[in-house]
Amino acid sequence: HVQLVESGGGSVQAGGSLRLSCAVSVSSANDYCLGWFRQASGKEREWVGSLDSDGRINYADSVKGRFTISQDNAPKRTVYLQMNSLNTDDTARYYCATKPINCAITSWASEGTYGYWGRGTQVTVS
Repeated sequence: HVQLVESGGGSVQAGGSLRLSCAVSVSSANDYCLGWFRQASGKEREWVGSLDSDGRINYADSVKGRFTISQDNAPKRTVYLQMNSLNTDDTARYYCATKPINCAITSWASEGTYGYWGRGTQVTVS
């Protein structure tokens, strides 16, 4: 049974920063891919970036250089999304998702390949 719970969203002025967290509870998973997605109002959900159990990380071009994904595995697995230099285009609901396989084996960015999702946290940039 897998549960993901996002936190850390809120309102911030353009140019500011926020750090999102995603607490992941998994029964067991030697291989995994953890991704961040976002969905702005009236738009389709889009991939932000992912990391996998081999330590590889990839980002969407729209956030590269501004967003950073990292993780802690103790006491339990938590994935972070550090967001800097935020602009109004970053306003969206942010979701974390996971699948029990390395990212590169299926797809880094395809949301349909991720089987487990959190409920999201809202980020508003003004």
